[in-house]
Order: sequence, then structure tokens, then C-alpha cells
Amino acid sequence: MARIALLSVSDKTGLIDFACTLVEEFNFDIISSGGTAQTLKSAGIPVTKVAEYTGSPEILGGRVKTLHPRVHGGILARRDVPQDLTDLENNQISPIDLVVVNLYPFEQTIAKPDVTLAEAIEQIDIGGPALLRASAKNHAHVTVLCAPSSYDAYLQQLRQNQGKVALEFRQQCAQKAFLHTAQYDSAIANYLATDALPEKFTLTGQQLQPLRYGENPHQPAAWYQTGNTATGWAAATKLQGKELSYNNIVDLEAAQRIVSEFTDAPAAVIIKHTNPCGVAQGDSVVEAYQKAFNADSTSAFGGIVALNRPIDAATATALTQTFLECVVAPDCETAAKEILAAKSKVRVLLLPDASSNKIQHTVKVISGGFLVQAADNYVANPSQWQIVTERQPSTAEMAELLFAWNVCKHVKSNAIVVTKNLTTAGVGAGQMNRVGSVKIALEQAGESAKGGFLASDGFFPFDDSVKAAAAAGISAIAQPGGSLRDADSIKAANELGLIMVFTGIRHFLH
Repeated sequence: MARIALLSVSDKTGLIDFACTLVEEFNFDIISSGGTAQTLKSAGIPVTKVAEYTGSPEILGGRVKTLHPRVHGGILARRDVPQDLTDLENNQISPIDLVVVNLYPFEQTIAKPDVTLAEAIEQIDIGGPALLRASAKNHAHVTVLCAPSSYDAYLQQLRQNQGKVALEFRQQCAQKAFLHTAQYDSAIANYLATDALPEKFTLTGQQLQPLRYGENPHQPAAWYQTGNTATGWAAATKLQGKELSYNNIVDLEAAQRIVSEFTDAPAAVIIKHTNPCGVAQGDSVVEAYQKAFNADSTSAFGGIVALNRPIDAATATALTQTFLECVVAPDCETAAKEILAAKSKVRVLLLPDASSNKIQHTVKVISGGFLVQAADNYVANPSQWQIVTERQPSTAEMAELLFAWNVCKHVKSNAIVVTKNLTTAGVGAGQMNRVGSVKIALEQAGESAKGGFLASDGFFPFDDSVKAAAAAGISAIAQPGGSLRDADSIKAANELGLIMVFTGIRHFLH
């Protein structure tokens, strides 16, 4: 007696060859529905349509096809329970041994910028998840395959085990099926959510690749992609270089977030351990990179570089003058590719239109759960800033303050950034007190602090940092304001001839 396989797939990759092998080599009868049945029939593969098998037509424009006792009874029947077998016989139901299902492309549909709610709703699969869950539940007797990548492994099982499939394999396939439906339902729930932080927050991912290790060699790690549609770093093109490490990816994300702040002019960012050691804007991308590199050439060694313009030959030449771990840019000219190839171990990635891939939430795992917050995608608007000192900034000075503020947003708190000529001169990051961060940033800036600009991610609780900045030669300060002692800081700034603006928002980064 021939075994029955039910095939109903949205992704038809490898379908014809797989179905042909099932029929010709392993004597399966195939039942199928909709487009899958038509594809198999067109290829000359014998197939029985689900409607013919059940005696019930597809209805509601295809919304109801496989939801029938002859289908689900054949899947869910336990072959070692006499009553189940009796029920099959009494209702003329044949057992189904193999279920091959993948779901309507909901995530691909909602990824389209102009998709409507009605279009998205029609891509919510109902029969498919029911088939997957039923066959996964009964994996003691049924094999379920939810991805074309599993076809060869299943055929290998049949060939190695005289046409049978090991229970361990069936269990592995069942687990994949439940993960598949969990991710699918999560995508739908998140799409339909009207609250940015709903009562239940789900996060699922498909392993993109294992990583050599995590932050340290003793920590196993892997890279997961959220959703079935490659976005963000999963959609990046790697031109050359070694495999990305955990730390590489974390630093690339930090670098890209900073460089995405700057769109009006060429900009370059150099990152070490998620903090910027050099950020600059210039008239050309090579000028921006050279300014960023010169800002802290010692820390730039082994750094991560992000550019907001395509890599040209001049920039490629500059990039090859020092050891770098990774470079990311929107594109790379042909001549630049040839130059970079001389440093074959440097990881070079292309990430077009990175601004469209901004994250919406950040998640931090804690013992017994996790914390979720809206991502800090706040865009600064200097027209809304409060100028609190007697001395007023010029247009150029306000532009420099905005540059310093946008960099400071991405530095670990307590954060202080000193800039000059749209280039970082000193960065004080992650200190336990703000005074310490001010001291580090000013010492690093040195002579560049004279006539420079300072940004602080949080307010100054005392006037000591204002006085230290003035003593080093700083001409203007951007800070959130909001301290009970704001008046002291403003008074000190006025007495010392500084410009001070209150941005009205802070950017702590932990």
C-alpha cells in the first residue's frame, strides 16, 4: 500500500525534484492543494487535489482548503491506538505519513512599504499552521517538513533506514515546525499591535550563522535574524574579509547608528568597543575619514569604520594605511574594491539605505526576564533648544554644537564629547562620575579644546565642569539642562563668556 504525502507550500524551491523522488523512488501518493497541486501537475507528477480527496471544494476564495477531518484525521491518528485506527476505517480516512508545508509569505508582504492592512490580512495562513501543528504533535507517527532545506535530509533518512524515518529525526522536524509557527504568529501579533510596548512582547529569530565565540572565547554565540526577510546586517553584502565575529557585529551596529545621524555631508566614524574614538564630517568621504582617524589614531588601530558615502579610490587607499577590523559603507567603487583587496582580511560590507533599517526597540536580558524600551531614535532639532547664556551662538557654532550632541548621544554614559571643526577632539566615556568624563575628554582634546565645543549626555549637577571646560578653552556647551543647580552652571558660563544651550532631552546609554 502506497504511503501518502501531503504537500502544500508557498516556497516551491526544490519542490519538483523532491516530489518526483517521493513518487518514483519511494512509492508515495501525493495529495496537494491550490498552486502546489498545479505546479506538480504541470511537471507531470501524479497528484490528487485536496478537494478531490476530501470530497469538499475549496471555498471562500481559498481560505478553506485543508481544514477537513479526512486531512487532519489522517495526520493526527495514533497508529498504536486501536480506537484511532477504527475511527479511520469507519470514516474512510487514510493515514498520512508525510506533511510538507511552509506558510504564506506574511513577513515578506508586510516588508513592502506600500502594503495595506487588507493585503497583509490575506497573507495570514490558517490551514498551513494547523497542518504543521497537527503533524508536529503526532511526530511519533508523522514526519513534518517546513523548509526546502530539509528535503535532502528526509530522503537520506528513507534511503538509510529501508524507507523508514528515525524517531529522533521526526522529533527534530517537529521542533522546527513549532518554531516556524511561533515565529509566524509572533510576526502577525507584532504587526497588528497598536501599543509600542504590548502586554506580551515576543522576539523570535532564525539562526543566520554560528559565531566562533561571543565577547570572549569561553562564551558560545550565534547570529540570529528576526523574520524571514533579510533586513539590516542580514541584508548586507560582504565584499571581502574573514567571517564576522560577535564583537565585530556589535561594533558595526554602534558605528552605523552614529554615522546614520549625518546625512547632509560626507561623514566617517571609527569605533572601538562600541564607543567612537573618531567622528568627523568633511567635504569628501576621504577627508571625513582622515579627520576621524587623526582625532585618535592610536585608538583607531584595529577599529571599525562606518562611512555614509560610497568608498572611492582615495578613501580605499587611506583605509589600507592602518590595521582595521571592518569597514561598512553604502557602496564601493570598482577601483576601490581593487585597492581594498590588498588587505584581504579586512571585512568590507555594503549596507545601502541603512537609515531605513533603524531598530525600533532595544532588549536587555536580566535574570528571570528581559527589559524592552523604544530605541533612542530621537532626532535633535536645534530650533527647539534653549539658549540660556548672554552670549548667543552663530549659525556655524550651532551646527558644531549639533554635531557634538549627535555624537554624544552614542557614547556610553557618563558621556562627554569635545569637538572642533566638525571632528571629535576628545571623548570621555562610561565614567562613574561626570567630572571624570569631562577631565578625560578635555585632556584628550588638549590644544584642540581651545575654541572647541563640548556636549554632555546628562545635565551638570554643579558648575565645576563648566569651569573646567572654560579653563581648557571650550567656547560653547550643549547639555540637557534640568538640574536643580542649573542657575549655577548658567552663572558660571556667563561669567566665563561661554555659550550654553539646553537641549531639553538627555541621552543616557548604558
